[in-house]
Amino acid sequence: ELSLGYSHPIIFELPNEVKLTTITEKGKNPQIKLESFDKQLIGQVAAKIRSFRKPEPYKGKGVKFKDEVIRRKAGKTAAK
Repeated sequence: ELSLGYSHPIIFELPNEVKLTTITEKGKNPQIKLESFDKQLIGQVAAKIRSFRKPEPYKGKGVKFKDEVIRRKAGKTAAK
């Protein structure tokens, strides 16, 4: 069950081969760590979790891979 900022929790069934651990530190965003022997399956599961809330280009909020750099866009500037 993932809480990703929607009005409802997102329920996601993990395959039996994948082990998930969460890392939460005070003052930092929570992290999800996936472990398995099947590298392709980990990639598929990680992509599926990321697809629930992709990082948006203006504030960078969303599910990101570790060490992923999000290209940020400039927002509208107020006209005088």
